Amino acid sequence: MYVKEVLVQNKAGLHARPATFFIQKANEYKSSIWVEKDERKVNAKSLLGVLSLGIIGGTAVKIFADGPDETDAVEGLVELIETGFVE
Repeated sequence: MYVKEVLVQNKAGLHARPATFFIQKANEYKSSIWVEKDERKVNAKSLLGVLSLGIIGGTAVKIFADGPDETDAVEGLVELIETGFVE
């Protein structure tokens, strides 16, 4: 299992559009991926799960992955968040 904490950079946080980008990126990986905020963990490949966390800009979240490409998955999602969802 690979884990990394990241600070959400964009002001709006993970609302509908950035959350969709996040889910699409998470689905590129084979590993199981979770995102955690305030000790509440959800499937990073679930739009409703991610939206239910209510992640706003400036919030720290942890990304967990377990599987064959776990390091790439976490690093890819962290990079997406750090760049403010600009691809």
